[in-house]
Amino acid sequence: MFIVNVEGAVRRAGKWLIVKRSRKEEHAGGMLSLVGGKVDLEGNSIDILERTVKREILEEVGVTVADKMEYVHSTSFVTDSGKHVIDIVFLCEHEQGEAFAKSPDEVENIEWLTTEEVLGHPQAPSYVKESIKRAAVLLQK
Repeated sequence: MFIVNVEGAVRRAGKWLIVKRSRKEEHAGGMLSLVGGKVDLEGNSIDILERTVKREILEEVGVTVADKMEYVHSTSFVTDSGKHVIDIVFLCEHEQGEAFAKSPDEVENIEWLTTEEVLGHPQAPSYVKESIKRAAVLLQK
């Protein structure tokens, strides 16, 4: 019924890992985004969302994140082609590696931005801003 998508709000040294999506992407091409992707079918599985976040971050930008993640929030949306998606965002801490556009068909550019920079960026959609706001609140707890 739904595509399940997960994203990581990746934090390092007071900044968020933000990607500019490839213009080739079906949804939000050329816009700023968190790193993430679709959950694969695995049958019976444990920690599938968390493993998918880690895999997608490594595949798209070449960095690893710590095993401990914190749930931020979930949303739903419909893509331009009419696909229904549930999106789950996790707060992640950068562990190692320098981020780069490892998958140019998905990621055009990488930026490390402060919360204020993300919230004020003209290419950051409202849903990315909301995810960063909510993840920043979790950091204050």
